Amino acid sequence: MRRKPNTVGGGSKTNLNGLRFEGRTDLLESLSLDTSFKLEDEDIKGSSKSCKIFKDNKYVGHYYEKHSFYNQYLELNDVDWKKLISKKYLPDSVFVNKNNNTVYIIEKKFQEGSGSVDEKLQTCDFKKKIYERLLKSLNVRVEFYYILNDWFTKDEYSDVFDYIDEVGCKKFINFIPFEELGIK
Repeated sequence: MRRKPNTVGGGSKTNLNGLRFEGRTDLLESLSLDTSFKLEDEDIKGSSKSCKIFKDNKYVGHYYEKHSFYNQYLELNDVDWKKLISKKYLPDSVFVNKNNNTVYIIEKKFQEGSGSVDEKLQTCDFKKKIYERLLKSLNVRVEFYYILNDWFTKDEYSDVFDYIDEVGCKKFINFIPFEELGIK
């Protein structure tokens, strides 16, 4: 029988100090469990999730999902994506850290058996370059991260993990420490 993802969650400290993966990860949920963070939702009609993030009452950055990255962040910064790339690449999560001038693109990959995700992991270099092209005029650093579930701890992923490291991307199993996002 195939293992089902844990959609209920773990103990009270499961998501403290980092972004955890349990079938579907949620940076905002992880941050909300840490009392030093405050989230201010933005209710934008027809758009994906967007939120301002404060740490110790100081604005540290902004969170976007999928279309809101284009409809809000890029548009508000006068970036016309259609002039730079041929199609929208919709990131699962984006954290724009104002303190270190870095945009973190986070792609979530959950696998329970061999399949197409194996091939998708090898696209990180391409996607990072696409996002760097989109953000070049904003003079920000771009980091591209995968957060993966336990399936990917198998030895058969060592070659692709070496490649991910070689091209300057990062991968995490079940957890991204807040330090990696420059917010702890």
